[in-house]
Amino acid sequence: MPRLSTGPISKANPALLWLVCVVLGFSALNTPAQAGKRETSVTNSDLARQQLLISWFGGTATTFDLIILRTEFNETVYYARVSATVNRASGEYRFIWTSDVPLECTSLSVGVRSRDGQKTSEWSQNQIQGRDFPTNSRFQMYPQDRIVPVGANTTFCCIVEEGKVFKSINYSGTEIKATRLSRRSYAATAVSQTASGTTGSNVICLSTDNKLSGAVVFVGYPPLPSNFSCETHDLVSAVCQWSKERDTHLVGRKRETVFSIMGRSCAEKSPEQKCTLRQWDGNWTLVAVNPLGRHSLTDSADISHRVSPVAPVNLTSIAHAWNATLYWEWTYSSYSSLALVCQVEITSHGNKTELFSGGGLRSVVLSDLQPDEHYRVRIRCGSQRNFWKWGNWSQVLSFTTRAYVPNPPDVWMWMNRDNTGMVVWKPLTRQQSRGRMKSYTVTFWNLEEKLHTQVVPADTYSVPFNLSQMVSFSDGNKVEAKVVANNVDRSSEPSKVPLRLIDVEPLVFSRVVYGDGGFRLNWEHNASATCSYLVEWYDALCMRDCAVDWIPLAAGSTNVSIESENFQPGVRYNFSLYSCPSDAPELIQRWQGYTQELVPSSSCHLSVSQQKSDVILTWNEIPLADRRGYLRGYNVYMNNGFQLTLLSDDLILEILASLGMVTLLLVIATVVCFKKRKCMVHIVERPERDPSKDALVIIPEEDEDDEDQAVGDEPVDTDEPQSLRYYNDAVDERPIRPRFPDSSFSSASSVDSANTDVTYTGIQTSCSSLVFQLDPQSSAEGHQHHSNSCGGGGGVYWPQMHPTALGDTSGPASSEPLLDSQAACSGGYKPQNSWHLDSPTQAGGNNNSLGSPVSIASTQFLLPEEEEHEGEKRASATTWFSNLLSSSRP
Repeated sequence: MPRLSTGPISKANPALLWLVCVVLGFSALNTPAQAGKRETSVTNSDLARQQLLISWFGGTATTFDLIILRTEFNETVYYARVSATVNRASGEYRFIWTSDVPLECTSLSVGVRSRDGQKTSEWSQNQIQGRDFPTNSRFQMYPQDRIVPVGANTTFCCIVEEGKVFKSINYSGTEIKATRLSRRSYAATAVSQTASGTTGSNVICLSTDNKLSGAVVFVGYPPLPSNFSCETHDLVSAVCQWSKERDTHLVGRKRETVFSIMGRSCAEKSPEQKCTLRQWDGNWTLVAVNPLGRHSLTDSADISHRVSPVAPVNLTSIAHAWNATLYWEWTYSSYSSLALVCQVEITSHGNKTELFSGGGLRSVVLSDLQPDEHYRVRIRCGSQRNFWKWGNWSQVLSFTTRAYVPNPPDVWMWMNRDNTGMVVWKPLTRQQSRGRMKSYTVTFWNLEEKLHTQVVPADTYSVPFNLSQMVSFSDGNKVEAKVVANNVDRSSEPSKVPLRLIDVEPLVFSRVVYGDGGFRLNWEHNASATCSYLVEWYDALCMRDCAVDWIPLAAGSTNVSIESENFQPGVRYNFSLYSCPSDAPELIQRWQGYTQELVPSSSCHLSVSQQKSDVILTWNEIPLADRRGYLRGYNVYMNNGFQLTLLSDDLILEILASLGMVTLLLVIATVVCFKKRKCMVHIVERPERDPSKDALVIIPEEDEDDEDQAVGDEPVDTDEPQSLRYYNDAVDERPIRPRFPDSSFSSASSVDSANTDVTYTGIQTSCSSLVFQLDPQSSAEGHQHHSNSCGGGGGVYWPQMHPTALGDTSGPASSEPLLDSQAACSGGYKPQNSWHLDSPTQAGGNNNSLGSPVSIASTQFLLPEEEEHEGEKRASATTWFSNLLSSSRP
């Protein structure tokens, strides 16, 4: 009777065994007699699938309890109520159980009992022997060579050698957790397995003394073919092919994928699989099988829609200079009536493909070939009707075309200053030579006869000449050179270039900039010109027999970009433009330029000489070959013992800046002083008086008529007194503006008679003003006019004055004061006493009389009277500044 357990135990428990026996005995007493004891047998075990086929006879019962235990540890592996299938004829029940652990790992015990509701029969007893029994003492590992799909979980078990101690289980070099199954057996599970290599993945079991045992597992995919199709080559049989969608990672005879079409095996030989069927069926099925699964594909088609011609064979050719005829044969005679389209691949210096079509094609003509050229060709064809695909390429055929007349060479010439030079031409390319070059023939001609002929080898591209020895240009003769190219078959047409004496100075060079991979040259278009152009260039360092290069240009060209692989940085190149190069070359324009300017390759040789306190530096000129760019100047440095200091234009700029600042300050000061000196003098009148009666006029110095009263050209001083002359005549009713000494105005309305002198005390002020001083001798010495230039600000002056008449001083007086007028500056003038009007009969019978004095608007600072004379003494010290300001008045 098997022992029941719900968990692993290390050794048998007597009390538990006794309890189990009691329970089983009690169950047996309550089991119906007709249930009886079931005999269980394991009729088959599939070790590869880890399955047990359990069978028993159960009478009429339909439900059974099944229990499976690991025998040594009495550990329950499986316990369930099952409904088994029954063989009606024999009454045998069968149940298949799949184990997670290989069946070889340890011994198992199987028990079955029938159940009818709560009533059960006795347990049947059966034992399956594992590989861990004591008599089998060797080191073992299971399963061996197992094949599993990618992503699966696989449990491996290790049976340790008798007397050894288990250490670990490693999968592909990584240790995995192990569980003990019996005294010698251990199990471990590898999860989510990845695809293995061609030799599989290794599983190793180690003991503590480093003894080991192992197994190999192959992890891969089931087959998955694709692109299955069938076609015909001979219009009879079928060739089916397919490709593998993915690699199965299963290698070896027992693990590889097996393919079959319509039951006929097709061995897997290459990534693109093929299988030939003798007869065209029209319908095909491909089946692919490996240990992990199978996959099938189908295809169907009419034979006329699946023609893929075989490759042509026995290719031959007949070659000419410009074309060739290609011939071939077919393997199958059925192609003679088949409409084909063929593709010819021609390879020379580049690939060229041509298409041809026709029924039963066996030859084609290849055109547009080059003389004396080596070609390689191959051909393939396809069905013209119901085109399926191109057939296979033929073998390569090689042939060479015949030689032909070469192209005329591109000829130019180089002239030295002594009328010697060279005739030069460019080498012909393989296509231009049209055959292997043999030589060049150079002939010099004038208008009458051949002067000289020279034949040079094929690798020579210039011939020297001396033009002075060939012809005298005074006779009007013209010399030209003709060059003919000769290949192994024929000679080219001659190319000619006229030769000329140098009798004029060359044009001046213009600078040209290199950019975008070339020198961009531009010139003006000549509408009347019909000749072509030619641009030549050479190293500017070359002076004789230079290696010149050139490019011909079409008529009407106005620009060109000169590009060359021979251009080098730091090298100056000369460019010349000629018109009519093949008839009468004329130099039109010249340029110079660098592809890239570099630092000079040599330094200046510096010498120093001293003259008194001056040091003179001299240096030699850098040779053109060492300049490697345009010289734009020299930097001179001074070594002061600690560092090198540039002497540059900064010093001059600093001096000029300093002078500019000083000048600016002087100008600002002059403008400010000039503006501050201006002060307006206005006439302030009584509103009720008639403005035509009285007027106060300033009389400029130059308007004085009395020689004994004139002051002359003496300088005006701001502290000197200045007099006003008052006229009782009618004047312009407009305000009287102050007049300056340089004014040309003369009052036409003034009357010389009946005047009254009013003198004001000189005042030093900060505003431009008029100053008047009372002088006892004023009537005898005349009037003096002075102006005072000063700054801003002002005050009010109230003089204590009495009238002064030329005759009688008596007359009526008026106590009516004058009204203040608006002052030009911040101050003004008001009389301090009653003013008496002069009698009209006084002053020599003149009817003009002095009216009430007017107030003068003035912006002045007043000085004490005791400082009046002291101010006059200081006036002479400022005379020069007053003259400076007076001269600038408008």
